[in-house]
Amino acid sequence: MAEENSELENNSPRKNASASSLEDDALVSEALAGREDSYSKLVDKYQKPLYFHIRKMIKEVELVDDLVQEVFMKAFHNLNSYSNEYAFSTWIYRIATNHTIDYLRKKKLQTLSIDQPYKTKDGDMEIQLPDESFSTDEPVMKKERKAIVQEAIDDLPEKYRLVIEMRHMEEKSYQEIAEILDLPLGTVKAHIFRARELLYKALIDKRDKI
Repeated sequence: MAEENSELENNSPRKNASASSLEDDALVSEALAGREDSYSKLVDKYQKPLYFHIRKMIKEVELVDDLVQEVFMKAFHNLNSYSNEYAFSTWIYRIATNHTIDYLRKKKLQTLSIDQPYKTKDGDMEIQLPDESFSTDEPVMKKERKAIVQEAIDDLPEKYRLVIEMRHMEEKSYQEIAEILDLPLGTVKAHIFRARELLYKALIDKRDKI
């Protein structure tokens, strides 16, 4: 159904749409039809613009690449909801902006001090954390979770397993992975996106065990 809708929409392009925008619409249509190289082309085209867009919004340079990847994951996961009534660039920039704002909002909540009371209209309030020092099951649970995640990684197709291990276990940069595997940077990022998506689905299936 998503493919049919996409084909229908692409038969009615926006008036005065640029060549670049029409190219994007074609790539989206191909991606929805299952062409993985079309995802890579979209990543290649938008990774730098999105990087600089997000970089303007946050201070932690080292986190920008991961946020960009998360934006692509979110966009590609919801690609069938994209309508070429608007430019793809507008759509993905909106996703990037909202995702970064969500990150900043969560970060602000996490930086709330748990040691000092904070002011409310009813006076000072202290945050009390439960004592988990007697939770003897915690190390076992963490070990089980780690084993389940590792099992999911091991089950990935080889090309996806390699990039996810290099990125998240060996903590290599995207550029280092591209050089080691002799792959275009956009392909590496597309593979990491796909690997994370497959892991997410696998772990959702195993969620009752985690």
